[in-house]
Amino acid sequence: MNTLDTLPPLRDVIATHGLAARKSLGQNFLLDLNLTAKIARAAGVLADADVLEIGPGPGGLTRSLLAQGARRILAVETDRRCIPALADIARACPGRLEVINADALQFDPRDHLSPPVKVAANLPYNVGTQLLTRWLSPPEWPPFWQSLTLMFQREVAERIVAGPGNKSYGRLSILAGWRSQAQLVMDVPARAFTPQPKVNSAVVHIEALPAPRFPADARTLGKIVASAFQHRRKMLRSSLKSLAPDIEDRLHKANIRPTDRPETVDIERFCALAEIFDKC
Repeated sequence: MNTLDTLPPLRDVIATHGLAARKSLGQNFLLDLNLTAKIARAAGVLADADVLEIGPGPGGLTRSLLAQGARRILAVETDRRCIPALADIARACPGRLEVINADALQFDPRDHLSPPVKVAANLPYNVGTQLLTRWLSPPEWPPFWQSLTLMFQREVAERIVAGPGNKSYGRLSILAGWRSQAQLVMDVPARAFTPQPKVNSAVVHIEALPAPRFPADARTLGKIVASAFQHRRKMLRSSLKSLAPDIEDRLHKANIRPTDRPETVDIERFCALAEIFDKC
């Protein structure tokens, strides 16, 4: 019998260790191992990779990633209550699971991982977008990770994969689309979680490209896109005027009309505008 099969059901684990989900930590536990197995499969072949998991909680997805054959998992969990439950999983799979009690926003996992690295996580709602933005916007590319397979609120997932002209298109869409390939791979209904959140969720799989689709400096592009979408209903000549007094000329050079609104401008033209900013 697989040693993972000897572990108790997740509901028993939660009861034994007193793991009532805390709203302050953005916790919503996914207890259906059929669903966690599906997420693990969406992460692709794991036998030759280290996997970074943020917010494993009682370890449902952790179990499925190990069952899927992950070479090794680094699980970063800020909630001390969850550490004993995760330690039980580590003992069932010697040498394959390292658990770190740390705040993922303050912890650099790279020294604990050997490439290739894949990230797979049911991200806590309160840190998910911030972590994704960090992973998508390092100054150097390719990043430390090969792929990201992440759970988000459905609305956030739609923003990640949206294209120009879509109401969900924005900063996250551009960060994801510029240097990676993102796709929505599965929906997860609210009823699958404990406690049940008010919104549905979705899993997004993101593959890092070997190089950006278009040349641009990451910081310059990030600054322009952040300013453009801060007031997404404004024309770009208005939302970007604080960045340059001659913004209309720069927009024309990038083949962008000053009266365009940000959701109509594709990634290529935003990158062209970033290049123009760096040459001025």
